[in-house]
Amino acid sequence: MMQLGAFSISLAVKDLAKSKAFYEKLGFLKMEGDEERNWLVLKNGSTVIGLFQGMFEKNMLTFNPGWDQGANPLESFDDVRQLQADLKAKNVHLESEVDEKGSGPGSFVLIDPDGNPILVDQHR
Repeated sequence: MMQLGAFSISLAVKDLAKSKAFYEKLGFLKMEGDEERNWLVLKNGSTVIGLFQGMFEKNMLTFNPGWDQGANPLESFDDVRQLQADLKAKNVHLESEVDEKGSGPGSFVLIDPDGNPILVDQHR
């Protein structure tokens, strides 16, 4: 079974400050981010959302191999390159790919049948 890592939804927001204020009213707290660079990651329990102003067009499902839901490193995980190879072997079309010869951080994007982008983004 594929281990995709931590899950979050990445929202393409129009006004970062307004979105932050709204989600804080729902109990979300800042986990990380840089408001001057127009992005934040907020958390409520094990639920994680990213707010990104002007960085991409559509909301995105995001998976982070190598992290648990608290962005803590996992001892063992499926590398992004292995995940990509497994999907390609199943004839899944990728919108963008990670360099298969590299190591460490990397990402790829695929689109589900309804047009929803999915980012698989490894940070370590």
